Amino acid sequence: MEKGYGYFERDISWLSFNYRVLLEADDRSLPLYERINFVSIYSSNLEEFYQIRVAEHRAALSGGQADAETLAKERFILQEINEKVNAQLEDRIRIYEQEIVPELARHHVIFYQGREVEDVHRAFIVDYFREEIFPYLQPVPVDRHHIRTFLRNNRLYLAVRVYLPEDEARCHPRCFVFKLPYSKVPRFVELPFHNGNYYLMFMEEIIKANIGYVFPGMVVGDAYCIKISRDADILIDEAVEGGIVEQIKAKVKKRKIGAVCRFVYERQMPDDFLHYLCASFDISTDELVPGDKHLNLEDLSHLPNPNAALQSNGKPLPMKLAFLDEKESIFRYVRQKDLLLHFPYHSFEHFIHFLYEAVHDPATKEIMITQYRVAENSAVINTLIAAAQNGKSVTVFVELKARFDEENNLATAEMMQQAGIHIIYSIPGLKVHAKVALVLRRNPEGNPIRSYAYVGTGNFNEKTARQYADVGLFTCNQLVVDDLCQLFKVLQHDAFKPRFRRLLVAQFNLVPSLKKMIHRERNLALKGEKGRIVLKMNALQDPAMIDELYRASEAGVEIDLIIRGICCLKPGQSYSRNIRVTRIVDAFLEHARVWYFGNAGKPLVFLGSPDWMRRNLYRRIEAAVPVHGRMKEEIIDMLRIQLADNRKACWVDGSLNNVFKHGEPPVRAQYAFYEYLKERNKPSSDCNHSVTGLTFI
Repeated sequence: MEKGYGYFERDISWLSFNYRVLLEADDRSLPLYERINFVSIYSSNLEEFYQIRVAEHRAALSGGQADAETLAKERFILQEINEKVNAQLEDRIRIYEQEIVPELARHHVIFYQGREVEDVHRAFIVDYFREEIFPYLQPVPVDRHHIRTFLRNNRLYLAVRVYLPEDEARCHPRCFVFKLPYSKVPRFVELPFHNGNYYLMFMEEIIKANIGYVFPGMVVGDAYCIKISRDADILIDEAVEGGIVEQIKAKVKKRKIGAVCRFVYERQMPDDFLHYLCASFDISTDELVPGDKHLNLEDLSHLPNPNAALQSNGKPLPMKLAFLDEKESIFRYVRQKDLLLHFPYHSFEHFIHFLYEAVHDPATKEIMITQYRVAENSAVINTLIAAAQNGKSVTVFVELKARFDEENNLATAEMMQQAGIHIIYSIPGLKVHAKVALVLRRNPEGNPIRSYAYVGTGNFNEKTARQYADVGLFTCNQLVVDDLCQLFKVLQHDAFKPRFRRLLVAQFNLVPSLKKMIHRERNLALKGEKGRIVLKMNALQDPAMIDELYRASEAGVEIDLIIRGICCLKPGQSYSRNIRVTRIVDAFLEHARVWYFGNAGKPLVFLGSPDWMRRNLYRRIEAAVPVHGRMKEEIIDMLRIQLADNRKACWVDGSLNNVFKHGEPPVRAQYAFYEYLKERNKPSSDCNHSVTGLTFI
């Protein structure tokens, strides 16, 4: 860490990103249900943040082994997190209650919240409660002196105070909690259409309106929603006998009973009620987070849309490449030239087609692939199983330590194993995050012939391929094929000192190669020549790599960073005066990792799986591949378009503010790039044109 250089704290930087997500919900130019979805995404992101990151800080405070300086730092970070989250939640309340709910009403969708229920719906609400909800309610008494009640992670509960009729002064309340029956009843209930309007109501509002039926003979005082977030991280002891599979199975079950890291409550709850609950559930004051009138707003992603006129404009639909129709062989095409796919603009079916072709190609003898996050009912997995059943040797590396996907990955791995696929499980001490696939072929005599490699930035997951903006390269370049063979030998513990000639692989040549390319740009600038770097990633956190960029900036290298999430590099400082940080949040999640180095007019371009975080560079297996020819020009054009965005892009300034870019003509990068790819996909296109009129240098 260079003396005098500054860095943002990673979790505070992440909160800046998540606030940028919330700002999309405040964009009145977006279709209303897209704005609602961004409220959901913001809320879901925040929930995971508390379960993992905040839980980690609290664990550091309670561990008892940290020194005084570390403890003071952890307390300061937690205090800053709470201050920023509380301020953001005030904005979420404003956006949701003062912007979105009234806008729904203007479009004839009436959301009963904070308003009187019309007479026409009163009987419906009573009947719906009695028939659909009441049978599943199980009130549990809360008595801090005699009863220990456990609240499950991220489940919504209703806390109720009731009184005996003779307790007219309400001095002796009895407290109950019951879990909302999510699995039995929808969170959002549609009420009968009336007088030109559609009506929606939260399940908990229906319960509150009928709470007297739950406590006959009692006087109901007040009722408020609460929920607890628990530590969801899983720490695997790789030295323990019995293997990682057994540990994962055991520890995933314990995730539900992790330590409390947040207690969220309706902010209207009276202090005496809140204090009683805190004492009953052993909640400390620094774990309290006041919430909205309605908690778990991540559920808004399932909000019914009864008014057809409110349908969103729709995201761009994935396109199929005109030269790769169902009759065209991807193998044949890649034999002639490399193929670059951009998801979700291009259809993920092309990758499925690639695997399907390997299944039925007589020359294909072996398929090897990594899996980090597996889709449920995955077409990728089904095709690999078909390959094994068709006599191919199939090897799949399954990363069991992919957070929140451990159970699904394990179940999928066991299913593949039963089908005859060779499964390699996690490497001790490392996560395998590389997104690579390899198809090895031999002629009838058994000699190797043209084989195919794929290196990408996103998971082999058809669900996320419709939501995440990623890129992947198909090639039959023998150096890349050989490098992937070496990489899979590493994963199978058959190679310990591999030599990679084309791929950049974390744990081996990635970091030295990146530093070498940064140094080249720095040396060019020191000689008075042009030094240029453009880095597109999800996160930039490693201080060592940030220092390299700071030094390059001080030498005069022009650096543009397109960082969606965490960025610990501080722009706007004397040592970063030549560095600009752009953040893009739009219809799709920006997920690609792409790097550009000017190289004295002969640009070097790479794509791959790693962000520049310590975990990616030093504790994972990651892979990146160089891109050449017209594919390189396509990547450069994508970067040009993203840097020109003046609608969904913002600068991240030296105080972590999201400062929106403005300008004319309007450029919305994701939609502009889709049109760019659509133009290149025309049968008459020579595929050699590039973007003009956009500033890049």
